[in-house]
Amino acid sequence: MLTRFDPVASFDQISNELLGALSRRGSSMPIDAYRHEEQWVVRVDLPGVDASSIDLTVDRNVLRIEASRNWQAAEGDLVLAAERPRGNFSRQLMLSEDIDTGAINADYRDGVLTVLLPVAETAKPRKVTVG
Repeated sequence: MLTRFDPVASFDQISNELLGALSRRGSSMPIDAYRHEEQWVVRVDLPGVDASSIDLTVDRNVLRIEASRNWQAAEGDLVLAAERPRGNFSRQLMLSEDIDTGAINADYRDGVLTVLLPVAETAKPRKVTVG
């Protein structure tokens, strides 16, 4: 049996796979962030992640989100495609000074992590009386 070898096409295929993996890795933890009334809401897509692997830490004004998604083919499985990113993921968000970091709350449901960042009382608008 003869096999056709085209070094340029092979190089193109390899470079496309490598560049595609790098671009997918950057978007493996996409977020939406918005202000709703007196709090900031951050929603993070983490499909297939076990809730016990999610770790949230706040250090000064940095919120760090870490999670891991792992999958191993069972013995005897014939893997046809394995494109979903797996491994450890992390993302850091810079928080403004108006966030009450002691009252941050998080919930994970249906593959979406929702982090609620309440606005500190000192940062809320208030009426000033004129004397």
